[in-house]
Amino acid sequence: MQLTRSCLSGRRILITGGAGFLGYHLAQRLPQYGPSFLAFNDIDEFPNSEYPDGSLTVLTDVRDESAMQKLIKDNKINTIVHTAAALPLWKKEEIFSTNVDGLRNTLSIALKNNVEKFVFISSTAVYGVPEKHPIEETDDRIGVGNYGISKIMGEDVCKEFVAKGLNVTIIRPKTFIGTARLGVFQILYDWVDCGKRIPIIGKGLNKYQLLEVCDLVDAITLSIIAEPKLSTDVFNVGAKRFDQVRKDVGALCDFAGTGARPMPTPAKLVKPALAFFELIGVSPLYKWVYGTADKDSFVSTSKIEERLGWKPQFSNEDALITSHKWYLSHKEELIKKGTGVTHRVGWDQGILKVFKKWL
Repeated sequence: MQLTRSCLSGRRILITGGAGFLGYHLAQRLPQYGPSFLAFNDIDEFPNSEYPDGSLTVLTDVRDESAMQKLIKDNKINTIVHTAAALPLWKKEEIFSTNVDGLRNTLSIALKNNVEKFVFISSTAVYGVPEKHPIEETDDRIGVGNYGISKIMGEDVCKEFVAKGLNVTIIRPKTFIGTARLGVFQILYDWVDCGKRIPIIGKGLNKYQLLEVCDLVDAITLSIIAEPKLSTDVFNVGAKRFDQVRKDVGALCDFAGTGARPMPTPAKLVKPALAFFELIGVSPLYKWVYGTADKDSFVSTSKIEERLGWKPQFSNEDALITSHKWYLSHKEELIKKGTGVTHRVGWDQGILKVFKKWL
């Protein structure tokens, strides 16, 4: 299959969680494929200047049954890309009510209104911290933390609706970055920009796969246009070209030219310390981040390449540098914006600010 300027013709697409990082990139990239209509819903305010003319942006919670029914029915939505999710820093009850109950509500309304295609954005966090690599779609799911567990539960809900006749694609992306990606990566960019030593948990000899968000959008688009018999399935998505952590981070440091450089640290000491800091609420690094940081973490993308014809364009290095360039050009406005708990704002560094002074 190929992506063309009219491959989404006739598609009336709703992107849930549309004010988020992935929603923003879907808004930027999908119009080039000619959809008939685009709608975005979220509980966060939309910077409407960033969304294409003629699109609809509404403040609607995916857990609100009547509001979602009105949105989908009144706008004759025939395709849904479900990106809405409460992220790991959110409260436990919010994570499960949004990521499981909100998903079930949206799937139910999609089935009721004869939606033709539903794409659920899951996560490779469902695999936990496996020893086997590359990870394949059939490998065990062992969720780490509330977020990882909620994504496993969400996938199971999707499978319930597949059994009822809904055409659902489940996409498990690796950590995806690109322009406008902040969150935990804003901390990395800040340290690099300040010329600091960048602590790497362990020796940095492990391979840790990332994903450029534009490649993810293309994977989503291919899953929309594919025949149901090909796309009603689960697909890993990640960069094809990636290297050892110290090399990829080192390439970012070299690009920045600030004197920043990777600094290995003893994982056996650092990881328990980070777990303690997370427990007492003074660190933005959650378990899945520091739990996998010194381990190999990469998935096989053979299935989506062979089945849907997906071909990633960007390497880890490309993605990191592109994202950092954007950060540099927007740094002043980001400082004024403050911190939060989504991927479109920086996260409070907490205890990490203390260590930053010494590195």
